[in-house]
Amino acid sequence: MQSQQAISAIPDFQPLYKQVHTVLVKRIANGDWGPGQALPSEQALALELGVSQGTVRKAMDALAAQSLIVRQQGKGSFVAEHTQEHSLYRFFRISRPAPDGARVTPELGAAKIKRRPASLVEQAKLQLDKGDEIVEIRRTRLVDQSPAIVEKIILPLALFPDIDSNEMLPNTLYSLYQGVYGISVAGVREELRAVLANKRDARSLGVASGSPLLQIDRVAIGLDDRHVEWRVSRCDTRHVVYAVDVN
Repeated sequence: MQSQQAISAIPDFQPLYKQVHTVLVKRIANGDWGPGQALPSEQALALELGVSQGTVRKAMDALAAQSLIVRQQGKGSFVAEHTQEHSLYRFFRISRPAPDGARVTPELGAAKIKRRPASLVEQAKLQLDKGDEIVEIRRTRLVDQSPAIVEKIILPLALFPDIDSNEMLPNTLYSLYQGVYGISVAGVREELRAVLANKRDARSLGVASGSPLLQIDRVAIGLDDRHVEWRVSRCDTRHVVYAVDVN
């Protein structure tokens, strides 16, 4: 009954399967089904939501297309987990330069973490209010044991309480967000631009000040459309490139 009321609260100009999709996304975001946990069958969901099984199947197709669930033949549908491999191939487009072109997982180098009040830019990027605190992570990432990327990561402290108390943060942070804080990254918005290395970049990457770098400015968005992370990565393109396959 509660789920049927949830559907009725969604604007009815949306197709019914999209209304079901919205309800399921909210339930995943609320932790009704955790990472790796099986969802009820299409038949059970259809009965619970008061819709046809075909409508549920179409909503589940949309969830699978968004990589929010994983279907296993003969076993059912499961909430996607942000393993290192899942995060790498869905959200990260860093590869070796041609002719190799292979996707790479940068290793973790030096890292520093602190909390402080959010700046005006950070408030805008993360939809924060004046006075809200953030956690700032600065780290270097290595490719073939050489510094290749410097990252500045800004997180709302309210979403990630005491994350700065971790002595060693994992290389792939999205799995930590999901497993410890219940926050799944559903999508990202990126802007790419060419920049010149500043003194901090030069020290971290071992390049001359003013050397060209690729900057990736990314906002990560949660299942509930909240902006959960702002990350600025500056890449030495002698070691890595941003590669996208278009079919």
